Amino acid sequence: MFNLLARFPLPLLHAIGALLGWAVYGLSSSYRRKIHQHADIAFGHDEALKRTAVRGSIAQAGMALLELPFLWGRSTAEGAAACTEITGWDVVEAARQKGRGMLFLTPHMGSFESAAQIFSTRQAITVLYRPNRKPELQHIIETSRARDGVGIAPTNLSGVKILLKALRRGDAVGLLPDQVPSSGEGVWAPMFGQPAYTMTLPGRLVNTTGASVILAIGYRKPFGQGFRLDLYPGPTHLSEDPVEAATQVNQAMEALILKHPEQYYWGYERYKAPKNN
Repeated sequence: MFNLLARFPLPLLHAIGALLGWAVYGLSSSYRRKIHQHADIAFGHDEALKRTAVRGSIAQAGMALLELPFLWGRSTAEGAAACTEITGWDVVEAARQKGRGMLFLTPHMGSFESAAQIFSTRQAITVLYRPNRKPELQHIIETSRARDGVGIAPTNLSGVKILLKALRRGDAVGLLPDQVPSSGEGVWAPMFGQPAYTMTLPGRLVNTTGASVILAIGYRKPFGQGFRLDLYPGPTHLSEDPVEAATQVNQAMEALILKHPEQYYWGYERYKAPKNN
């Protein structure tokens, strides 16, 4: 099924994905409740903005799932054809002049899977990923995410070592800091005013290596036209206090989300309690 869908054109995959997103929304009361609860936390009584964000998010979540075969199952050249546009590259050039590594942060929004692929058309990058417990799915992830110019590092001690080595070489690494870490690997910090268990890894990486923080959005263009990578300068420094650093990161993620709230996955369980290792 994965290989078959990889042959479909992106506009068709996005159209099917949007329908799938609405089907899941209609069939799952817990999913509906979660989306609206999270949008309420972020937007309060702004009903118009909340409605726009929720409606967009429902379709975008389905698109994210159906575009994976396109991004993972096609050749690097075919995938790159839809992932070539970058805005804000001057942010990367400014970071390069410092002669240190670059830490790219992006939340669960837009096509975050395309972000590393787009960046890799100009420079290599290593991304953090959570291994899948099912061997067959893990094989797809490892062989598909690790492409020309894109390296992968698992969410464990060996993966952190890979990221540290890359940053110390002056290379680029990327991760999703709004992913809820396991117990003991994060702290509680506000996200849209609500306590959210937040990873401390970004602060540790920056304070250990002096890496520059760059914020990224893998923006999904309408009507299956492809993807665009938008880059913005991140915090100039992160506090050595874990809670303060996590708060800084969450504030940066909030700013990114508010640029395109309709592309954030409001159904993601951002405020859940962490799992034990």
